[in-house]
Amino acid sequence: MAVAKGTAPAIFDLKSASLTLVALVLQTTDLDALAGEFARRFDSTPDFFCNDPVVIDLAQAAGDPLGPALDFTALVALLRRYKMQPVGVRGGSEAQRQAALVAGLGEVPLEVVRSADVIVSSEISVKASDTPEAAAFTGSAPTMVLHKPLRSGQQVYARGGDLVVLAAVNFGAEVIADGHIHVYAPLRGKAIAGAKGQLDARIFSTCMEPELVSIAGTYRTTETPLPPEVLGKPAQIRLDGERLVFEPLL
Repeated sequence: MAVAKGTAPAIFDLKSASLTLVALVLQTTDLDALAGEFARRFDSTPDFFCNDPVVIDLAQAAGDPLGPALDFTALVALLRRYKMQPVGVRGGSEAQRQAALVAGLGEVPLEVVRSADVIVSSEISVKASDTPEAAAFTGSAPTMVLHKPLRSGQQVYARGGDLVVLAAVNFGAEVIADGHIHVYAPLRGKAIAGAKGQLDARIFSTCMEPELVSIAGTYRTTETPLPPEVLGKPAQIRLDGERLVFEPLL
C-alpha cells in the first residue's frame, strides 16, 4: 500500500533525558600525575568501574597555574583503560572545552547532570544522586566477605551489594559498597557506603576509628572528631536527611 508523500511514519524520536553520570572531578591537568593516581587507586580493583558513562568536570582544574594543557585524547584513553566511558565535559575554560570537542567530547550543562563524583586527589568522595535509580537499589548482588586485613593503599568495592570485613581496615585503606559496610574489627581507614546513592546504607564496626566515612555522598573526616561515646567502640553510622548520625551498638 502506498504511503502519501509527507506522511511516512518517523523511525526515531529525540527526547530530553535526565542522566545519572559518574563525574570525574579533576584538580590538576597533569596527565602523568592523574595516571599515577589512577594506578594507585584502581589497579588492585580493575572492576571498580563497569563501562560507566563519565563526564569530566574541569571546574577545579581550569585555573591550574602549574599544570600543562590537558591532552583530552590521552585522558580518554586513560579512562577507558579503567573501564570508564567519557561522554563529555563540564566547566573549565573555553580553550579546554574546545579541545574536548576536538577529541569527540560534548559539553554537558551543569544543571542537567546528576552525578556520583569521583575526585582524583588525595581522597575519594562519592556524592549522592537524587534520581529514582539511586533509590531503587535492591542489594540483590551477593554480599562480599573479606577475611584478611586491608593495608594502606588497598581498596575493595562491593558493587551492587553489602561488604563484610572480618579483619582490620587499616589507615590508608578504603572499603566501598553500594549497600551496607560491616567491619567486625577496627575500622581505621575510609568507609564509603551507599556509593551509588543508597540513602538507607549504614556503616557498622566493632571499633569505630575511621579517617573518613561517607553514606550516599554525605561524608565526615577526622578533622571533625567522632563523639566520645562511639570513638573506638562498637557503633553504627546512618544518614538522617543530610546529617550523619553516630550511634553506639549496645
